[in-house]
This record gives sequence, C-alpha cells and structure tokens, in this order.
Amino acid sequence: MNTTYAQAINLALTEEMRRNKKLVCFGLGVNDSLKFFGTTIGLEKKFGNNRVFETPTSENAMTGIGIGMSLYKNPCVMMHQRLDFFLLAMDQLVNSAAKWHYMFGGQKNVPITIRLVVGKGWGQGPTHSQSLQSWFAHIPGLKVVMPTLPSDAYNLLKASIRDPNPVIFIEHRWLHGVEEKTIIKKNIKNQIGKSKLLSRGNDFTVVTYSLSTLEMLSVKKELNKNNISYDHVDLRTIKPLDLKVIKKSLQKTKKLLVLDTISHPICSIGSEIITQIYLDKRIILSKPPILLTLPDVPSPTSTFYTKDFYVSKQDIFDKIKILTNKKIILKSSTNIHHDVPDLNFKGPF
Repeated sequence: MNTTYAQAINLALTEEMRRNKKLVCFGLGVNDSLKFFGTTIGLEKKFGNNRVFETPTSENAMTGIGIGMSLYKNPCVMMHQRLDFFLLAMDQLVNSAAKWHYMFGGQKNVPITIRLVVGKGWGQGPTHSQSLQSWFAHIPGLKVVMPTLPSDAYNLLKASIRDPNPVIFIEHRWLHGVEEKTIIKKNIKNQIGKSKLLSRGNDFTVVTYSLSTLEMLSVKKELNKNNISYDHVDLRTIKPLDLKVIKKSLQKTKKLLVLDTISHPICSIGSEIITQIYLDKRIILSKPPILLTLPDVPSPTSTFYTKDFYVSKQDIFDKIKILTNKKIILKSSTNIHHDVPDLNFKGPF
C-alpha cells in the first residue's frame, strides 16, 4: 500500500507526539473538515484537545504564544494553511524566535516548527499563492526545509521538531497527494542541510526543490528516450543550503539548470545558487547557467492568465535543449493541467 505525503506527515506528527508528551500541535485548519490537507487526521482523538487544537485567525498573537510555550520547554508545531497569512507574524518570527538563542548567549532555545503551505492552484491569486522561502532563508537563526517526497517529508519533519531552534517547514499544496511505496526511515540527526541525488548522468546538472523536483521527475522518461542523462539534485533543505553535492556534480557536467519554478527571479533561491557557483573559482562552466522561474509579477487568479504564467513541461524541455544542444523528440503531449495537481483534486485549498 502506498503512502502519501500527507500520510507521511501525519505519521511523523503522531510518532513525535508520542515520543515527547509536551509537544503541542495547533493552528488554523488543524481540526477542520479537511484536517489541514489530511495531515492532522486522528491527532486530536489520539492526544486530546489540550495538545491538538484549532486557533483563531490571529496569526501574530498565536505565534507569540507558540514562541512563549517553546521557550518554557513546550515544543510546538504551528500550522498555517497559507504562508501569506503568516506574514502577519513576521515580527514574532524575525525579531523574537530567530534571535533568542543568539541574544541570550545560547542559554535559551525556541524549539518551534512552523508549517506553511505555498503554491499555485485553483485561483489562489496574488495573496494566497506566494512562495517566500527566500525571505526566511535570509534570516540568521532560521532553518528552512522544503521536502518533495513522502519519505523526506517524514524524516525532515521529525528532524525539524527535534531541532532546538526555529524551523520553517514549507509544503507546496500540490505535494500532499504524492505517493511512495514505503517510507524509508533514516537517522534524524543527519537530515536537515543535506540534499539528495535522484539521478546520475553526464549531460548537465539540474537543481530542484519542492514542486520543481516533481516537475523534473515528470519529464525524466521523455529525456531518457532521447538519450539525455543528467545529475538531478533535490535540495530538500533551503537553509542550510547544501552546495557540496551541486559543486561536485558540476565538476563533471559543467552545465547547470536551476528549476526554481515556484519563485520569482530576483533574490530567489535559484539566483543564490548560481551566485555561489560563480563565486567558486574552482567551478568552470562550459555554458552560462540557466535559471527557470515564474515571471516577476504577482500570480494571476484567472485561468485565462495562469495558463501562460506557470512553468510548463515545454518550458523545461526548451531550456534543456539550449543547455545540451540536443534535439528532443517528444512522442507524447507535454500539456498538463496547470492549475490543479491531479484529476482527483476538488479544491479550493
């Protein structure tokens, strides 16, 4: 039986709440009919409404409460159905949670994990679809985690919860239905800050994370049919950023494609990766690196506009052609529905 991304998160939460009796799980949508995209099913029944509970739409206040609880040895998993809502609590995050350990000489920790949902889909529009991981990565004192596959979601959420200081755990809304045959359990201590090599090849190196990892996996068969092989680096963690695997790959391929398809181009994770590669004089690229992102405008709401706004499979193939100078003959349509994750999706979240 396959395990979905949502089920993997649910399993990680269940195991961690059993492991630590003081761990509290709360947020908007935790106990609604959809159970936070299916990730909190059964938690209230198992652990009671003192440990698993719904909150008012008071993001700033509730984040402050979570930070206060964490300071007094009650670690928290706080959840926001949209990253956009969490922007109301940026002062609590940036000026309190991220700084506390540093300001007090390492004597106090803030063990809070903040789950945020991002990304396109079903008319989310400019204020409900933003992926602002670059904001959080810029702040000293924060870790930023963005897994794609169920096993990684399971292991990295457990690692985030056990981390002594704040971790931002970001989930793209299209990932909750992604399936894996079995959850591979790993050493939790070595998860955050480690990328994963999903395939090996010589033609180029592609770096992805979150939804862009899924997008790259979806074109793998077509590329294999065209005898194009590549190193595929799935970041999994945005901060710390694992550059070692990327640099080692580029020593071999000397060509870089960064798919940052949920970000805008300026000050993106993709642009940071390319900057770091250029700053390393040991890396000699045979072609200029390619960065594929969203346009530098807010996400539209209307389907009429979104169909030309989001990155398509054809966009990815076009960039690979430029990078490799190889023809790509497509035997099947590259069209996919741009605004819903799969045929079973009913919306609106």
